[in-house]
Amino acid sequence: MSCYKYWEKILKISESLTKYDKNKIKDRSLNEILPLLDSIEEIAHDQKIDFKDAEHILKNEKMNDALKIIRGFYVEIGLKLETENAQEILESENPWNTLKSFYFYERYEKLIRNEKKLLNFNQKEVVVFIGGGPLPLTLILLNKMFEVKGVSIEIVLDIAEISRKVLEKLDLTSEIKVISGDETELSHLDYDVVMVAALAEPKKRIFNNVKKEVKQFNPVIYRTYTGMRAILYSPVTDEATHGFREINRVLPPGKVNNTSILINKIN
Repeated sequence: MSCYKYWEKILKISESLTKYDKNKIKDRSLNEILPLLDSIEEIAHDQKIDFKDAEHILKNEKMNDALKIIRGFYVEIGLKLETENAQEILESENPWNTLKSFYFYERYEKLIRNEKKLLNFNQKEVVVFIGGGPLPLTLILLNKMFEVKGVSIEIVLDIAEISRKVLEKLDLTSEIKVISGDETELSHLDYDVVMVAALAEPKKRIFNNVKKEVKQFNPVIYRTYTGMRAILYSPVTDEATHGFREINRVLPPGKVNNTSILINKIN
């Protein structure tokens, strides 16, 4: 099986990442840690490994510790990249150009175009995004590409404040709002579509609360990781999305990491 060619490499990568704990990643330069991200994504994006083969690594008990380390690093490097780009935007004389320099910017464009296959976003809609982070790029691009208005829900107060300042710098405060809180804030909002970030946690609680708040006709899109891309982060489980039915899904093109899934609440 082709997945086994990466067995030792995954173990070596996880071993090399043990020195990058949560605090140390913040202090490391991107020039030092981006090559490590590249080495992980080389495995994640190998199109020769089908879903069945990927399971041999992803569900192997011996690989559990290695996957925890790699997934933890992926989360922290993602937050570092977003936070640093957000701060650069706040200091920039040309904030839109600075935004476009974000490491994942082009991938987000492709991701959102891919998600339009699930739902025909239009300017009359309001999208609520759960887990907006310091750089609410999904909502920024939905507005830029389709004139959709948005609401970003972010549970960490400091991160929510950074994202507000970013939107102000980009002159988008009339288009996108930021709310400090969790998914239960849906009860206070008017919206058409709910999106759940790939890294929003805990999934079971989030989907349970979303299920309580949304109407049956409200589309819900969530992002997850499938196939070998699940080396980057644990996939959303069927247990977490209990009470919803899957309508459609789109697999990630190229170096995009997320599979996007459209669901509706069951009666």
